[in-house]
Amino acid sequence: MRIEAVKVAVRWAMAVFYAVAGALHLAAPEGFLAIMPDWAPFPHLVVAVTGLCEIAGAIGLLTLRYRRWAGVMLALYAICVFPANLKHAFENVAISGVRLSWLYHGPRLALQPILVWWALYASGAIDWPSRGRRGEP
Repeated sequence: MRIEAVKVAVRWAMAVFYAVAGALHLAAPEGFLAIMPDWAPFPHLVVAVTGLCEIAGAIGLLTLRYRRWAGVMLALYAICVFPANLKHAFENVAISGVRLSWLYHGPRLALQPILVWWALYASGAIDWPSRGRRGEP
């Protein structure tokens, strides 16, 4: 499979992932509110805005004009939501009455840097590991 075909598949998978996550933020915010760090201001607004950002990022990934910008913003977004993931894990927050074990939380936390890379790679902001430096074979 050619590298460009892989990038297209990765880009579409990421767009679907973020579009669904964004829709969930808007349609069912309760679970996201539960893991919101206590220090975050205006939690309802933050959850709604993050949902809109995910949807905008998903759309941006699928446009040539905004693809790189969307990838960089989604990478930054993945970094910004990390405190919520930490709270979810370390405070063992129940979502809809369900507490998840470290079999979920451990890999979820470990994969956060992969989400950052995935957004950058899918958008074409970086080429690694396809190429060394940009433009080198």
